[in-house]
Amino acid sequence: MVMTDRTNPELSLAREFVEFTQNNVFLTGKAGTGKTTFLHRLKADLPKRMVVVAPTGVAAINAGGVTIHSFFQLPFGPILPGMSGNSGKDNRSAYRFNRQKVDIIRTLDLLVIDEISMVRADLLDGIDEVLRRYRRDERPFGGVQLLMIGDLQQLAPVVKAEEWELLKNYYDSSFFFGSRALQQSGYVTVELKHVYRQQDEKFIEVLNMIRDNNLNGAGLELLNRCYRPGVLKKPDPGYITLTTHNYQAQKINDSRLDSLAGKARKFVAQVEGHFPESNYPTEAELLLKVGAQVMFVKNDLSPLKQYFNGKIGEVVGFKDDVILVKCRDSEDPIEVKPDKWENVKYVIDDRTKEISEEVEGSFTQYPLKTAWAITIHKSQGLTFEKAIVDANAAFAHGQVYVALSRCKSLEGLVLTNPLDVGALKTDREVKNFVRQVEENPVDETTLERSKEEYCLTLLNEMFDFSRLDRHVGYLRKLTNEHEGSVGQEMNFAVNKMKEVTEKELNPVAEKFKIQLKKLMGENADIVTNVQLQERIKKACIWFYDQIKTALVKPYENFSVETDNKELRKMLKSALDRLGSELRVKEYVFQSCREVFTVKNYLEARAKALLDESSAQKPTVSSEKSVDVSVTHPELYARLKNWRNNKAVEEGLPVYMVLQVKSMKHIANRLPASTKGLKTISGLGKVKLEKYGAEIIQIVQDYCKEKNITPDESSAEETTPSKKPKINTKEVTLNLFREGKSIKEIAAERHLTQNTIYNHLSYYVRRGEVAVFQLVSAEKVNAVVDWLKNNRVKGLTEIKQHFGEMISWEELRLIVNHLEYLKGERNAEEKTS
Repeated sequence: MVMTDRTNPELSLAREFVEFTQNNVFLTGKAGTGKTTFLHRLKADLPKRMVVVAPTGVAAINAGGVTIHSFFQLPFGPILPGMSGNSGKDNRSAYRFNRQKVDIIRTLDLLVIDEISMVRADLLDGIDEVLRRYRRDERPFGGVQLLMIGDLQQLAPVVKAEEWELLKNYYDSSFFFGSRALQQSGYVTVELKHVYRQQDEKFIEVLNMIRDNNLNGAGLELLNRCYRPGVLKKPDPGYITLTTHNYQAQKINDSRLDSLAGKARKFVAQVEGHFPESNYPTEAELLLKVGAQVMFVKNDLSPLKQYFNGKIGEVVGFKDDVILVKCRDSEDPIEVKPDKWENVKYVIDDRTKEISEEVEGSFTQYPLKTAWAITIHKSQGLTFEKAIVDANAAFAHGQVYVALSRCKSLEGLVLTNPLDVGALKTDREVKNFVRQVEENPVDETTLERSKEEYCLTLLNEMFDFSRLDRHVGYLRKLTNEHEGSVGQEMNFAVNKMKEVTEKELNPVAEKFKIQLKKLMGENADIVTNVQLQERIKKACIWFYDQIKTALVKPYENFSVETDNKELRKMLKSALDRLGSELRVKEYVFQSCREVFTVKNYLEARAKALLDESSAQKPTVSSEKSVDVSVTHPELYARLKNWRNNKAVEEGLPVYMVLQVKSMKHIANRLPASTKGLKTISGLGKVKLEKYGAEIIQIVQDYCKEKNITPDESSAEETTPSKKPKINTKEVTLNLFREGKSIKEIAAERHLTQNTIYNHLSYYVRRGEVAVFQLVSAEKVNAVVDWLKNNRVKGLTEIKQHFGEMISWEELRLIVNHLEYLKGERNAEEKTS
């Protein structure tokens, strides 16, 4: 259900941008315009998967979220692009996320950042880097939508001089809008204008003047009427002093408490689990006396709603476990009991697969603190009936505005000194930013266009098979290069899958996406667009069947055994990524085959990324005892057991004793003589001399037990006469000299084009093939010229400079050409 507010259309506009578009949103507004209330309502009923973070512990607790640094595990110092703090190391090395955190990040739709005015640009870019990495998505913020809530006219980010010395080389501004990722992705700004806190139009007008840095003489005079020395000498109960520094507030509170008669009562908080001291909402040891002025630090969640965060009262008594607090607006004292704050972390619910909050620790204490004084920083978000403000002591941008705007009216505001305009510190960057926002307001037209773009983006994503095609392509590359390890059966299956994605799914999907765009153009309301829904339904059914039959079934039956540890790792990673993408397609096509909605799609996509138990997975191992391609699996198991024991005995890797392919050949052919073993791939002279007798004995014993005749024929009888060894590079060279292209040679020889390039690169280095037969003179000269002025350590640096202009294959050819020229020069120098 969309939250609407007829008296505040900006709230509805903000809600719709967050729920129905992919736009990043900066929600701002004057103090008291309802930003915090908006966030709490959003958490209650938004269908998107969201996480709430804030720059400080107290702000995070108030927002019902976690701190930015704890969630993203970012350093507290400057975060330079590609660096971790000042260590000079790759920033990504600092991230240590458990599986739960990774799953949350991978399935996140919306990231809410509260108090964005205090977030530095480099911190926002640090968030961007984490999201891109763990979502495997190079879009800004990994494709996650941002909702940034805050007021730039209030507290600014803290940047020390030495930190800015590092950051200024990368950023024009320390404010969040200086973030590189945010500038790349863009955002819309929605400004809330209806002020709920103040009702006095004159006071609201003066506060707006301060925000806009144009306080005139009349406004200054109006404010300075609030300088009331008589009130300062003996303030009435209910006044709270807002100070700039914590020690000032503490000194006032301690002094006023000591001046009261009687002995102070101590109330000790109960802390359970993990609850950092910096996040404590009030004192762990609360000292109170009768007559103490206190402030509630939490809203009353009971049906009575007797108090709220920031309400001022006076302690009038103690009774058992109750503190009696009398407030001006009630005749009877409020019976205050201990309350609990929870420090939460985000987890994935095992049952619903939704992002939920899990309590890490709790802080139980009376929701009170002594409140003759409080710092301006800690007053942010609070509302006071009566406040004393030392405005001239303000030292940072926004402090005066924050302090003055805490008060509900001019009548309740007292200044310690007449206001000096010099205390109204403003920031030119903020002023320019605010002016740009005001000059470019968003409206319903922008919203409707963004809604349409979001729906079309999700539909295009659903019917986009480029990612799936890339994963299959990479798997094909691995199986082609290591056919001896993975087997012909898997190699053939993967090549067939590549044909399906490349020649069937991709072409059909691209044509269908053109239809989608046309149908969306006719009626952008996807819910009422009957024709569009019908086309989506039919497409979902067709694509689901194709994927299930041609991709999922062969994928689930893949079974690979190899002793090559690095290959196992690469295959497992490739299969995992392919499996994840297949699951996403299965889930979304299944979910949206009846009706497509944004909610259905997002839920299906998230569940697919989390559900790794629904389908059979391929096996990639070195410990499989039975293989479908082995004729005598029991013999294979015996050979493997012997091989493993021998490896332990001799302290060798298992493949140094006997390779998997060798054991498979033996278990198929049953060679029971030395001559027979010579026909086995991977068994050279040294291994035959060392292990031959034992292997033959194992084969003979097995054949005797099973009453099978072993293969005792000689090598000459069982194998054809050896052909002269063919130089594979020479074959490629000859075909090239015949005028055949790289593609034609690769097809004829059943090799990859990359292999053919490597063959020819060898001859370029020898000077037998001219590089200009393979690479344009323009590209060769460009690399040569650049290398004259740049010292590089490897191909990667050259590739990074030229990007897509020059392929890796072309680059290797050019470098080998240069090596050839270098050798020629050296030879000339020696003979001259």
